[in-house]
Amino acid sequence: MFTKIRNTIANNPLFSAARLPLYVWLSLVSQILIVVTGGVVRLTGSGLGCPTWPKCTEDSLITVPEMGWHGVIEFANRLLTFVLALIALLTFIVIVRLGRKLNRGLFAPALILGLGIPAQAVLGGFTVWSQLNPWFVGAHFVLSAIMIAIASLLVFRALPPVHFAAPRSLWLTATPVAVVGAISVIIGVLVTGAGPHSGDAESIRNGLDLELWQHLHSYPAYVLILLVIAQAWILWKRDRWSKNFQTKAVLWLLVVLIGQAAIGVAQARLGVPPLLVGLHMLGAAVICSMLTFQWLAIRGKSRGSN
Repeated sequence: MFTKIRNTIANNPLFSAARLPLYVWLSLVSQILIVVTGGVVRLTGSGLGCPTWPKCTEDSLITVPEMGWHGVIEFANRLLTFVLALIALLTFIVIVRLGRKLNRGLFAPALILGLGIPAQAVLGGFTVWSQLNPWFVGAHFVLSAIMIAIASLLVFRALPPVHFAAPRSLWLTATPVAVVGAISVIIGVLVTGAGPHSGDAESIRNGLDLELWQHLHSYPAYVLILLVIAQAWILWKRDRWSKNFQTKAVLWLLVVLIGQAAIGVAQARLGVPPLLVGLHMLGAAVICSMLTFQWLAIRGKSRGSN
């Protein structure tokens, strides 16, 4: 039986090494997408569209007409977990088939991504059981942020760019950027838990002062922008922003951060409208990926050197 399965995998183009670039990018994109769809669930008030877990209702595994559109939205988000699991499985099988010499540095992140998906689902279940307790909701996003970072690491290692030695001034900025970025994201999670979009009209909030914590969130965010501007200046002095991975990672991070700051200011002044909150969540997910890429571009090792 195992021989038949092994032969089927060996002869199936789905498990070809040529598919690896597609799968690692799909892993990253899908991890970001599930943050966005989770935001849609919360911002449409559908957080308890399926009021229990793992079933949608006490008597049905799937949504029923009585649950209305809220049930459809919440159940659709749950189904996306299976898409992530399939992508993670395909990625892991392809990496295992590469052999130990070729999959060095790929096996561990691929395995962690695969194990993290059921962990996300279980934590989502606790979130439902707790009636959308904001601390569970926040923990769910933090786990997603970690998964996005791991998926970014997998992309970097599977498709390594040419390595460029960073000047010491640039090398020293990479970790502070990552740390300040993580602090900003975590405070943003606390702000979300204090905001009006709980996912259900009956759900509690975390009790923090929204206006105060919006200001506290802005401070590390602005420090982060200044640090990345410093990185961009160092790269400009080095090579006038030549088209290498370090420059692309830093400049794209700066663009996303400026856009995220603009959205953050706008949503605070406009009373936290759902559309802007959703865009801000997308921005936060992308920033988690870009923070990882900038660190890897500057301090990580990849093929070749100059």
